Amino acid sequence: MSNPMEQFNIKTIIPIHIGNYDISFTNSSLFMLLAVAACLALFTLCLRKRTIVPEKGQAFAEMVYGFVHGLVKNNVGAEGLKYFSFIFSLFLFVAFGNVLGLFPYAFTFTSHVAAVGTLSLLALLFNVVIGIKKKKWGYIRTIMPKGIPWALAPLVMPIETISLLSKPFSLTIRLVANMTVGHIMLKIIAGFIVALGVAGVVPLLFDAVIIVFELFIALLQAFIYTVLSCIYLSDAIHSH
Repeated sequence: MSNPMEQFNIKTIIPIHIGNYDISFTNSSLFMLLAVAACLALFTLCLRKRTIVPEKGQAFAEMVYGFVHGLVKNNVGAEGLKYFSFIFSLFLFVAFGNVLGLFPYAFTFTSHVAAVGTLSLLALLFNVVIGIKKKKWGYIRTIMPKGIPWALAPLVMPIETISLLSKPFSLTIRLVANMTVGHIMLKIIAGFIVALGVAGVVPLLFDAVIIVFELFIALLQAFIYTVLSCIYLSDAIHSH
């Protein structure tokens, strides 16, 4: 049975080095591009013929759009709709990355802390910029809430700062852990299919059930990632 952790190895496709920095094009980079390409291709296909009474493809695209629109409106409010494109792109990128990783010989970039962590830090930076743009110096209240005596600032501000910086950590670990554990289970059970010969039909059926479950988890985790991103955006816009 092959090593179930082997599927998470980063492999260089096109080596690129600038000085001491390695910025090579890897299998992770490839599947990020494939996720974007698959997303663009699907929505282009679905929306190629737009009608007043939508057909199946257009209805699907509108359903996804309306779903994320509802998430932003319910969790951020009407004021957050101006940032809808960012949240919508975030949802699609994570969802397509999760789903593509379920295909045989594919690479799940959402199972790597570096990839998801960078995305989460980008979301945090986006929220901080929005908060500063909206509240100017009042944004400092994020780490020093109203009503707290300034004498307690040396204690409160580090705690609130850690709380703020922990947001991308929580986003990252939740998604990475779910994607990693699920794929390890699939790989281990798949190893028994060949090893057991004819009796391998049992783990094959079990693996098929897990794949369906993992598809649900892949979409659920994209949903949770998006909801939490909306909540953090709401904090940046509405918190005092």
